[in-house]
Amino acid sequence: MSVFDVEIGGLRGGSADLARYRGKAVLVVNVASKCGLTPQYTGLERLQERYAERGFTVLGVPCNQFLGQEPGTPEEIEAFCSTTYGVTFPLTEKVEVNGEGRHPLYRELVDVPDAGGHTGDIRWNFEKFLVAPDGTVVARFAPQAGPDSDEVVAAIEKHLPA
Repeated sequence: MSVFDVEIGGLRGGSADLARYRGKAVLVVNVASKCGLTPQYTGLERLQERYAERGFTVLGVPCNQFLGQEPGTPEEIEAFCSTTYGVTFPLTEKVEVNGEGRHPLYRELVDVPDAGGHTGDIRWNFEKFLVAPDGTVVARFAPQAGPDSDEVVAAIEKHLPA
């Protein structure tokens, strides 16, 4: 099974249809609107704009497990993201990324180590996972790693479809 086989809802209902990203590089990020790292939305949107035509997308996954920093309804989350940060990349339904209620998407992601060797539970909002076009999870980045950091950009460029 790959990440592209997991079922997850869209922010406004229906399916987010991860299968449509097969053949693309995808940066999966658990996002929150009321976090000190929320300004990372700007960098995430820049990545989306820079690489979308080359077979890349950011996939935002709202999560309210970290100090209740994503309390909004789907409508509020969508309005905040588009109005405040001009977000155009897709957002899924709000999910749990840790614990017994961990969404199957995150079950597929959390065993991949970051550069420091961390695996397992998501540490905070804006932890990032890069999925290669074949559905393999190829990189994990700590929440504090900026979307436009050299390490994130280099990994994306390395895994863009040929």
